[in-house]
Amino acid sequence: MKLTSEILKAKAKELGIDCIAIGNIERFKNAPTLMSPITYFPKAKSVIAIAMPIPRGANRGIEEGTHWHNYTFYTYNKLNAFFRPIKTYQLSCFIEDCGYEAVAHYPAVPEGNGTTRKPVAEGKVPPDVVCSIRVIAAGCGLGEIGWSKVFLTKKYGPRVRLGLIFTDAELEPDPILDTGTLCLHCGACTKNCPGGAIPHPRETDKRIYVDFGEKQIYFGDVQMGRCTLSHHGMNKECSPFLSKEFPNMAFDVRNSQMTEEEAYILTYALAGAKWGRKPGSHAVIDYYNQIIEHTGYFSICGAKGCIRACNAIMEKSGRVEQTFQNPYYKKESWALPVQPETKPQGVNPYREEYLDEHYPGIRENEYVSTDSKKK
Repeated sequence: MKLTSEILKAKAKELGIDCIAIGNIERFKNAPTLMSPITYFPKAKSVIAIAMPIPRGANRGIEEGTHWHNYTFYTYNKLNAFFRPIKTYQLSCFIEDCGYEAVAHYPAVPEGNGTTRKPVAEGKVPPDVVCSIRVIAAGCGLGEIGWSKVFLTKKYGPRVRLGLIFTDAELEPDPILDTGTLCLHCGACTKNCPGGAIPHPRETDKRIYVDFGEKQIYFGDVQMGRCTLSHHGMNKECSPFLSKEFPNMAFDVRNSQMTEEEAYILTYALAGAKWGRKPGSHAVIDYYNQIIEHTGYFSICGAKGCIRACNAIMEKSGRVEQTFQNPYYKKESWALPVQPETKPQGVNPYREEYLDEHYPGIRENEYVSTDSKKK
């Protein structure tokens, strides 16, 4: 059966995929070797990108400060690892039923994958090829990489997760969107990012350019260490869990210069950490430990700038096709203080709180800081 773009898109719609676009392989000929679909599948003629929506209400619990599970479960872990791959799998099977090979690509992070293995044979590259799913999707014309690096589509704005399929079927490509087609470059993401990770759009020296041959695009050079620290719960401004367990920490993520990998190491180590002197389960932060054990992933910041603030602005300006009866923001978003509210007087809060409650006065003349005595 001769497969055409029209037939493929009709099948995608039948499967419930309403965001799909196709790029010809020539657009990716200058891609870095270890991020190229050509390295992955040398006979590929076309690349197919799809997007599945993040429900607008999935972040409502974090916006209200009342519920965190949905953000990890519905907007990341299961949407990326279960719901969306089912659609990609079904579409891949249809392509192969038509007699063409279909390679569904896992949405990993190329820079974080690491190249630590030798080639399997002489003349081969290391076996660590991972494409940048957002860049490839932009090259297919699926949408635009917004200033914050979050992908934007006409129908859902920033509320999407992406999938890719490489195929040897030669399909008619879709046009690449110009930078600024969807993104307003308004700075809402910059203003609302709790980690201060996103530069202002006026900073023209903070642009990353990608050249597809027929068109060049750009987006913001996000400080990914700060983004990762906030996303994975090492930012008191957006994490009540960290604020509760480390009330005296004054780590200012906005001034951190950590790399993305350093931030991952720190946040995941913290999420799995236990401390024998802490009562109960001994988990340093109970919620992080609980959610990561259930899903293998954990998200905390709620994409305050890059998705929530961006989506609200795009809806208000009419740049999102999906509309709602009510505006997203009902009130000003919350933020927690980074600096401790009071200076600690003791050493071990678990011990001190227990003794003060059960044995009032027993700690008299124990260590108290000099500043506290002056007060």
